[in-house]
Amino acid sequence: MKKEVLEVLKKNKNNFISGEQLSNRLGVTRTSIWKQINILKEEGYKIESISRKGYKLIEEPDILSRDDLLIELQNNKLGNDIYYFKTIDSTNNYGKKLALDGALEGTIVLSDEQTGGRGRLGRAWVSPPGTSISMSIILRPTIYPNEAAKITEITAAAVANAISRVTKLKTGIKWPNDIIINSKKVCGILTEMSAEINSINYVIVGMGINVNINEFPDEINNVATSLKKELNMEISRKELVINIVNEFEKLYYDFINTGDLSKTVEICKEKSVILGKMIKIINRNEIIIAKAIDIDENGELIIKKDDGEIINIISGEISVRGINSYI
Repeated sequence: MKKEVLEVLKKNKNNFISGEQLSNRLGVTRTSIWKQINILKEEGYKIESISRKGYKLIEEPDILSRDDLLIELQNNKLGNDIYYFKTIDSTNNYGKKLALDGALEGTIVLSDEQTGGRGRLGRAWVSPPGTSISMSIILRPTIYPNEAAKITEITAAAVANAISRVTKLKTGIKWPNDIIINSKKVCGILTEMSAEINSINYVIVGMGINVNINEFPDEINNVATSLKKELNMEISRKELVINIVNEFEKLYYDFINTGDLSKTVEICKEKSVILGKMIKIINRNEIIIAKAIDIDENGELIIKKDDGEIINIISGEISVRGINSYI
């Protein structure tokens, strides 16, 4: 009921709609409408109430409301169902449980606080309440398991584009899964998969974005940043989530439907912070020092070793002087 009331108010924002109109449209009593209006006010929605005029939505809070996001994403393929938590250990962990229970592609898990999130190699990623985006998307792509790494790059491209669109900040991508602003990390991406030999059961792509964090612990302060710190103003997390889903949906289904990753690769190359630089790659306990020279059509990183050998890297932990990971 609350979702339906909110949807009508949003469609008539800054205009009054009477309680009678709402009750007739939704088939409930005016008392029920009044109760839902009060719940929305308690959640932070500024709604003007005037006798004989009705209700008018004036301002929406920056909260990660399940109902609000379902309304905003109702015409999308992704975001068909959303699970929202005030606090959770890991959105990826919950996403895997939902996937095992048959959740559809496009189901999103969001949390206002994440206490047990993980980055690459099992490093901790903690998201303080009310300041970050901790989000996982359940996918069931019709691709081979060895192509799943491409979804990480699709996500990186989508998040980088979305952040730039919302904030106008210049974003960089540290292949394959980190978003960088001014040489500091603002987002990490973790992709996990369940698969058979020739087919994927599900993919969970998770992301943690530092949005309105004011300060970081001393041990990561020199390598981490937030959108608020870069702009000196708060950013709407809701607007950012909507833009990420929209950007991801375009790139993801373009790849799934055509098998062509070129749009994602173009973004990753344009925003790369490692191409042309000497990097260190840690891959399966092997450490390689080489120059990053290109990203090929499959999203693989092409590097040139000191002896002149040119090889492709499918995945690995990358570091480059001045840009270091903390998860």
